Amino acid sequence: MDINSAITPLIGGAIIGVAVTLMLFFNGRVTGISGIISGLLNSPKSDSLWRFTFLAGLLVGGIGLKLFEPSVFENTSGRSLGAIALAGFLVGYGTVMGGGCTSGHGVCGVSRFSIRSLLATATFIFFGFISVTIIKFVTGGLQ
Repeated sequence: MDINSAITPLIGGAIIGVAVTLMLFFNGRVTGISGIISGLLNSPKSDSLWRFTFLAGLLVGGIGLKLFEPSVFENTSGRSLGAIALAGFLVGYGTVMGGGCTSGHGVCGVSRFSIRSLLATATFIFFGFISVTIIKFVTGGLQ
């Protein structure tokens, strides 16, 4: 990997780090997307404004990226849009069952040395590895 291919992920990671730090500093909350969405759907109206604003910012950022770099949204997975949507739904359901998502546990929890988040993140990685291995084996991707 050359230095130029590492710059974009480093910048993205730094932006995520600054964003979650600002959320914790100014709002006193961990930036877990599943918790933000769940809270928007289930919380009192007094708590909804910042959640809605956060999610609107994600959508506006995605739209901006689509306008300026549409190739990022090309489906190169070889999977149908239905399969991708189902996978997204299952991930969302899993975050509810697991009490948090990779952004909450993996970014915020690990950085705070939360034992729960360290275990959750290790579990995410382990089962992601197992899932990919099984899918690759079943589809003939592993030689």
